[in-house]
Amino acid sequence: MATTVRRTSCNLCEAICGVLVTIEDGQVTDIRGDESDPLSRGHICPKAVALRDLQEDPDRLTTPVRRTADGWQEIGWDAAYSLIVEKLTAIQREHGRNSVGVYLGNPNVHSLGALTHMPTMVRQLRTRNKFSATSIDQLPQMLSSYLLYGHQLMIAVPDIDRTSYLLMLGANPLASNGSMMTAPGFGRRIKEVRKRGGKVVVIDPRRTETAAVADEHHFVRPGTDAAFLLALIHQVIADGNARPAPYVDGLAAVEAAVEEWTPERAAGLTGIDAEVIRRIAVEYAAAGRAAVYGRVGVSTQQFGALCQWAIQVLNIITGNLDRPGGTMFPRPAVNALIGLGRGHLGVWSSRIRGLPEFGGELPVSVMAEEILTPGDGQIRAMVTIAGNPVLSTPDGRKLDEAFESLEFMVAVDPYINETTRHADVILPPAPPLERDHYDVIFHNLAVRNTARWNDAVLDKPASARHDWEIFRDLGTALVRRTPLSRKRLVTEARLRLAPRRVVDVGLRIGPYKLSLRKLRKSPGGIDLGPLQPALPEALFHKNKRINLDQPMILADLDRLSELQATADGELLLIGRRHLRSNNSWMHNSARLVKGKPRHHLLMHPTDLADRSLTTGQLVTITSAAGSLAVEVASSNDMMPGVVSLPHGFGHTRPGVHLTVATQLAGISLNDLTDSALTDPISGTAAVNGTPVTITPTP
Repeated sequence: MATTVRRTSCNLCEAICGVLVTIEDGQVTDIRGDESDPLSRGHICPKAVALRDLQEDPDRLTTPVRRTADGWQEIGWDAAYSLIVEKLTAIQREHGRNSVGVYLGNPNVHSLGALTHMPTMVRQLRTRNKFSATSIDQLPQMLSSYLLYGHQLMIAVPDIDRTSYLLMLGANPLASNGSMMTAPGFGRRIKEVRKRGGKVVVIDPRRTETAAVADEHHFVRPGTDAAFLLALIHQVIADGNARPAPYVDGLAAVEAAVEEWTPERAAGLTGIDAEVIRRIAVEYAAAGRAAVYGRVGVSTQQFGALCQWAIQVLNIITGNLDRPGGTMFPRPAVNALIGLGRGHLGVWSSRIRGLPEFGGELPVSVMAEEILTPGDGQIRAMVTIAGNPVLSTPDGRKLDEAFESLEFMVAVDPYINETTRHADVILPPAPPLERDHYDVIFHNLAVRNTARWNDAVLDKPASARHDWEIFRDLGTALVRRTPLSRKRLVTEARLRLAPRRVVDVGLRIGPYKLSLRKLRKSPGGIDLGPLQPALPEALFHKNKRINLDQPMILADLDRLSELQATADGELLLIGRRHLRSNNSWMHNSARLVKGKPRHHLLMHPTDLADRSLTTGQLVTITSAAGSLAVEVASSNDMMPGVVSLPHGFGHTRPGVHLTVATQLAGISLNDLTDSALTDPISGTAAVNGTPVTITPTP
């Protein structure tokens, strides 16, 4: 029996852990952590082992399929491309180029081939109706980076390996492995913070897995994090502890804006005691090496942009930006920021609600209405790539209805799921273990500078296609609709360039002057050292300065001032995630979904008692978007007045071909979220803090 061990990276989440894959006679028999990886240091989570499940899943499509009156039928690759181009061209010719919409799911940023070739293909559709998972959970963070640092992906990450005070809001990295912060083995890293005498403080409406191991955890009313952050800024300035770098402007405007946001005022909204707020502000300012980190919970609310701006301001004015142990900017071997646009805001707006585009994309909260509302510019065809927005975006039932109404739909996806079941054609890419891999994006978000290239672990069958090959062939067919020109020839040449060639060029022109050949000699990765100060030279603003005075952000304080404290009896719904889950697309792995059920609505015991409810009882949750029934469970980890459902469940819609997932209990959180509730600055849907009522199910 031939046995080999191959090195690769797990690309299922942002942690990019190095793994060792054992192969016997062409079959994967074992997956374990790679101790030689300088970033993950041998750490893996249960999802890495499920790479084998993705490879062997009998529900995974391996050839293109076409939906017919008699069910799904296989279709050849060339025939599929021809049908897609014919249909999309006809619809755009009749209704205009914006009649085709595009949705890009989260897994695209985890695939080298998608990053190198998908954007070029999408540009050939020449539509403004583009959407992505960005506006589900991270757009406010990218917007604040664009405003303050000049580039939408110039994200400052906590230098956790050297910090002495870590304050986290709306983040649960023990479940996510870090998000917009590549920090594999986060639990070990937290222990190291505390071992060297540091402190970890978590602000969250639920006592999460991360909060449980922190030094302190404080409940906060969902949607009020901005008030807490403004009070911290107020206190830091009032105590004379504001010490921004000399290249920072606008402190006076910030001081004036937060003058009335005292800890006492914030306490009335947040539920956090004023003395606790004041103490945290003092401790943070005095820590010397401190970082504030806020993630999904502070982005997916009505004040997401204000929250993320305030987090950056707090790091900046205390001198913790660009300082070891504070928040810093990685220096990756391939600088993705060069190839990606700096971003822009409001160049155009959505047709119905007038929400602004950001970086060329409209907020996903308007996608359903742009399909369902007749008129000039109505979306009549969709292209979805590696996404399941019916489960992962707000008001999923409305989006389900919208997709059903389309004239044509194509999906690039390996599964027939809640979204792709509406497609006319599905193009399945090869699975992760059959792909070469280099993390173009997540080295730009990592807490340590490293680089790692891995060849595919398994050979791809000749009949299969890599995602980049799908985008190459489809993009070439689309561009050939246009007359022969230099631009067309350049586009075709770009599409023919293999991903490894793109990475090699990026490495050679990068700051370390590496090459693909050098990386392949070190399949466990190369350690490029800790994060280093980079400002002000690294700023993308021409004047190399940071301006805290952002009018569109400061103007939003008036709206925050109108926010009222929680009404008696009001319940607010928040989401949650689990280490063994990844949005909606890892529920078809039996090894990941086994064990204790995780679908319950969590509710504080006093809230249960007030409604005469008991654990295990079936209850009806009602929001502005509709009603659903689910089992409830008592949990002291919940803040009174707050209830929680997991994200990504609800695989019960007809026509879904997911054998394991369809047997799971649970409902979709996003069938209860309201797409009309958004952060007006970024357009991000407020999926956290949804007002709900809970009643016994008859």
